[in-house]
Amino acid sequence: MTTYKELQAQIEQLRKQAEELRQAEIAGVIAEIKAKMNEYGITGADLGLMGKKRVMKPAPAMEAEAPPSLPSQDDTVAGNTM
Repeated sequence: MTTYKELQAQIEQLRKQAEELRQAEIAGVIAEIKAKMNEYGITGADLGLMGKKRVMKPAPAMEAEAPPSLPSQDDTVAGNTM
C-alpha cells in the first residue's frame, strides 16, 4: 500500500513534469506565432501589444488558491461594507 508521503512525492514530481511540458509547449507556440507573424507581416502594434509590459500568467492549474481578502476602505460606503 502506498503511503501519504509517497503520494505527496509523486504529486510533486508530476507537478514538475507538467511545468516542464508546459514550458516546452509555450516555446513551440511562440515560435509558431512568430513564424506566422513574419509570414504575414503582422507586427505587435497590429495586435495591440505595443506599449504594454509583457506579463506571463501562470497556468490556472498551477496557481495557488488565494485566501479571501478583507474589504478595503474603497469598498465601503459610509461605513457599510458591500
